[in-house]
Amino acid sequence: MTTLSSHVLDLELGTPAGGVRVALFRGEQFVADAETSANGRIADLGGTLSAGTYRLEFHLAAYLSAHDRAAPFLQRVSIEFLLDGSQAHYHVPLLVTPYACTSYRGS
Repeated sequence: MTTLSSHVLDLELGTPAGGVRVALFRGEQFVADAETSANGRIADLGGTLSAGTYRLEFHLAAYLSAHDRAAPFLQRVSIEFLLDGSQAHYHVPLLVTPYACTSYRGS
């Protein structure tokens, strides 16, 4: 069994992205959702997860709108990934601007 966390950083402002809604799905089935804290983190999303393919959806346009910023390009960012059960914890960070994003397997 595995746990999952995430961290969103707003590269345009150079700050953590607090208040980003993040939803977790396994296939098309909704598992859980949460909002990033003021430091841009979600420490535990979905509790204990079994091995499988999951998808995180980061609601970027809503975050930008809530901070009186335009969402000219990215509306929602989806990252599909495999939890193979070999690790006790996975961390999926997202670095964003209104026009670009990147992610990686964090630690």
